[in-house]
Amino acid sequence: MAGSIGALSTLMLRHSLTDRLDEQLTAASDRVAARRQAAVPSGELSADQGKGPYPGLQFPQDGSTPPAAPSGDVPIGLDAVGQSTGTLTVIASGAHDGADGSGSAVTMVKAGYIDEDGNYRTLTNAECKALLALEATGEPVTVSIASLGNYRVLVTEDSSSGDVVITGLSTAGDEKLIRTQLLAQLLIAIIGAVIAALAGRTMVRTALAPLERVADTAEHVASQPLARGEVSIRERVEAADVASSQEIGQVGNALNTLLGHVDEALTARQRSETQVRQFVADASHELRTPLASIRGYTELIQRSGADTALPEEAVHALERVHSESVRMTALVEDLLLLARLDAGRELEHAEVDLVEIVVDAVSDARAAGPDHLWELNLAVLEPPAQLSPEAAAEFIPAPTLVMGDEARLRQVMVNLLANARVHTPAGSRVTTTLSRGDAGTLVIRVADDGPGIAPAVRERLFERFARGDASRERRTGSTGLGMSIALAIVQSHHGTLTVDSRTGAEHHGTTFTVALPATPSAEAAV
Repeated sequence: MAGSIGALSTLMLRHSLTDRLDEQLTAASDRVAARRQAAVPSGELSADQGKGPYPGLQFPQDGSTPPAAPSGDVPIGLDAVGQSTGTLTVIASGAHDGADGSGSAVTMVKAGYIDEDGNYRTLTNAECKALLALEATGEPVTVSIASLGNYRVLVTEDSSSGDVVITGLSTAGDEKLIRTQLLAQLLIAIIGAVIAALAGRTMVRTALAPLERVADTAEHVASQPLARGEVSIRERVEAADVASSQEIGQVGNALNTLLGHVDEALTARQRSETQVRQFVADASHELRTPLASIRGYTELIQRSGADTALPEEAVHALERVHSESVRMTALVEDLLLLARLDAGRELEHAEVDLVEIVVDAVSDARAAGPDHLWELNLAVLEPPAQLSPEAAAEFIPAPTLVMGDEARLRQVMVNLLANARVHTPAGSRVTTTLSRGDAGTLVIRVADDGPGIAPAVRERLFERFARGDASRERRTGSTGLGMSIALAIVQSHHGTLTVDSRTGAEHHGTTFTVALPATPSAEAAV
């Protein structure tokens, strides 16, 4: 709309300026006629055209372009009082002789204009010829002159002498005014658009501010760890935002209702999990006594009946009862440990040397799995590669200490190495590496070149009672708690436990990585 109004106003201004210029052009043409009549008596202008201080220019009889007027040759009328800068005048004597077919041609042309400094200048031959080609209609027309720009010209014929008189005024001033208006309109449009955009943005932001707060509430709730632990959702959409508009009120009320239902569900889940943990802890605790009794009686029978000839079936039964009681005792101990970790009970915290734990764990694994290739890489004790030979010879490794429960950290290593032994074929290579990581951590990696872990199993590897064999076959004696216990212990030490596994034909194997924060003394010594 604003563009249409601007275009219409520009067109109206152009039309108004053109009308004003045509009036000025008519007045300039009248001044030329008055000046010519005052300079030469009526009826004598043509005969005396070549005399006086303004000698005429002779046109060749072959019709070619006449020569330009010499310097100082000013057409009569251009020097009339009141002629403004930019005015041009062309006078052609006898221009219409021969219109009856007599063949006489134009004999002389006087042409000039007033430049911006008020000096008289001549026109070129081509410019004169282009102007003389116009018809004497008595109506102003717009022409373009190569060296001067656009002009509004009026072509008339002197009734007494028959001379063609061309008067022109430059349109440069009007064009400059129109350009100024267009520039002003453009600036006004830009400023208006900026103001409208800022005002619209302010209005939109004001209108959408309640909706943004609703979105912030949803984002804050979504950022909370809702999958585990005790979670309570207290965030709600404010009543003022709900009442701000009908649409936002509908969204806010629906979100508040949803958050209320989710909070109730999380509370029920937490209550159920607490009850299950308490049951597992209580049941495990209660099972320890009868299991200890079973193990004790079987061992007593085996010792006291060593000299008694028992049936082979009875001996086998006693051995099975004893082995199953041992396995069940281990399961109960694992469940009790998980229950304690879930309850957030603090483990023992003392300085623990990881080198000692890793060396002992690999040594035990080598004894338990002699059909595997066990390698140990204590990179943490080796000097950095960038040290010179002299500095490397004097290198003293920093302590490899972490704050934690030594028994539980040993259990982590036992579980990782046992997992590698059980789930890889004989002859597999298992490499345990202890090195320093970023941000003051000590990193343990247990890597094997076995077949790898299937992606479906990898996703639930750290879940409780998760097994790679869906048949739950007990050949390996696995309870499915080893990885979940290792993860819980590492997390209780403020560390991380991750797994990377490949199952390809050429590149396969599994790597477990444990990162534990080093003690301040060990970190400062690096």
